[in-house]
Amino acid sequence: MYHHPDLPHPHLPRSQGLGDGLARQLAEWISGGGAGPGERLPTEKQLVERFGVSRAVVREAIARLKADGFVETRQGAGAFVAARPGQGSFKLGSMADDDLNHVFDLRAAVEAKAAELAARRRLPEDIAAIRAAYQAMQQALQSGQAGAEADDAFHAAIAAASGNPHLGRFLDYLAGQFSASRALTWSADAIADGRAAASQAEHAAILLAIEAGDTAAAAIAATCHVENATRRAKENTPC
Repeated sequence: MYHHPDLPHPHLPRSQGLGDGLARQLAEWISGGGAGPGERLPTEKQLVERFGVSRAVVREAIARLKADGFVETRQGAGAFVAARPGQGSFKLGSMADDDLNHVFDLRAAVEAKAAELAARRRLPEDIAAIRAAYQAMQQALQSGQAGAEADDAFHAAIAAASGNPHLGRFLDYLAGQFSASRALTWSADAIADGRAAASQAEHAAILLAIEAGDTAAAAIAATCHVENATRRAKENTPC
């Protein structure tokens, strides 16, 4: 059995995938100074022996660490700790209450600015795209179907209308993570008890403010929408 003096004691909770568990444990080890920037990680074989997992699990963990910016891989040489471990990517937390609050805070900041800029810079084709997504959500609501994809498209169209390509790319990058918070609006229960309808009314306010070119109203409408979405997600009631 391989033993690295600084590696953490193997403890992989079965409540999460083995690859995720190993990646999390190694990330904590790296963050705690177990291996410094540029230092080579133990080999795949050594990690298999230390943690009692398969090579597939180790490869999955290394791939996750690479995606999260903790390690860099070099062909034929193995995995090495990144120069700035964990800072090469951006990843939101879970949908637990504390993380959910932080996700919605971030949404409020970027979506309010996107709406403000969209109201100032929107072109006719931008308005058409925003309205098309709004109408798709309206049709979903009327038919009792989930409109989460249309909701994502609505906010993506607003980001595009901002005219700021960096803001648009940033929101594209976060789209999948923000989508999880928006999906709460389109659950079967949320549609049945009126939360989805309340959200759609707020989408209408954002759309109308952008169409009117009212930057202040657009920012306020977007901020109120996210604040209300936060309450609905936590309290299960529209405010």
